[in-house]
Amino acid sequence: MQVGDWDTLLGRVSTGKCTPFLGAGAVTPALPLGSEIAVRWASEHGYPLEDCHDLARVAQYLAVERDDGMWPKELIAKELGSLTLPDVTAPGEVHAVLARLPLSIYITTNYDDTMCTALRAAGKDPHREICRWNRGAEVEAEPSPLSDGTYIPTPANPLVYHLHGHRELPESLVLTEDDYLDFLVALAREPDLLPHLVTRALAAHSLLFVGYRLADWDFRVVHRGIVSSLAGSLRRLNVTVQLPDPADAQDYLSRYFDALNAHVYWGNSADFAAELAQRWNGNGHH
Repeated sequence: MQVGDWDTLLGRVSTGKCTPFLGAGAVTPALPLGSEIAVRWASEHGYPLEDCHDLARVAQYLAVERDDGMWPKELIAKELGSLTLPDVTAPGEVHAVLARLPLSIYITTNYDDTMCTALRAAGKDPHREICRWNRGAEVEAEPSPLSDGTYIPTPANPLVYHLHGHRELPESLVLTEDDYLDFLVALAREPDLLPHLVTRALAAHSLLFVGYRLADWDFRVVHRGIVSSLAGSLRRLNVTVQLPDPADAQDYLSRYFDALNAHVYWGNSADFAAELAQRWNGNGHH
């Protein structure tokens, strides 16, 4: 990222015109990456193909083998529920840094509660909502902070929107290949599936992607299925944090992200959070 990119990003943050998008890399090493879970599941359950690092495909295999689409969702929900979340009281922790910013909406494709926990630790009162792509009875029965139209997200009372579900409601999880396809079909069929305030944030805010790789299903679905469909005239600077790759790969990825109007920070989520906090505090913000 160039200095001008940082200046633009910090300016958008200061006016609340920035929406963080959190992926699995934001919660590592406390929680495992999807690829780590996939490799372990593949070994434990005899996955027969070579792409054993692909969680969506391995989860699809488990669902087919058991003839039970809920089984891998219940399995991952149980695993995540037994793990300890990142320490959001640590000043440099990714979620802790983001929680201290004056932002009203946070979007995550993670299934855990780390973002809400960090916001509470920062003295805020967050509200959690899930994407209701699955119209099953359990999901429909889940209370929504947006149901009566009186709640308006603010920096003091922000919204944490779980785009791919939350572990406490396994039925809401987007996990298998079929889930990702059904999720995209639901988005196409129901223009109002995403709450208006979330759609408005996606269209009118700078998006800050933290914890993704280009190959991640989460990232590809979000960009191809949601962000790329927005009107180009409304798009603002977007930033994606990517782990360093070989020089030739970086050149390709840079050109790829340029086409998405996304500027790349080469480094891990912790490095980015540390620099973001330093620049934010250095500009007189606390």
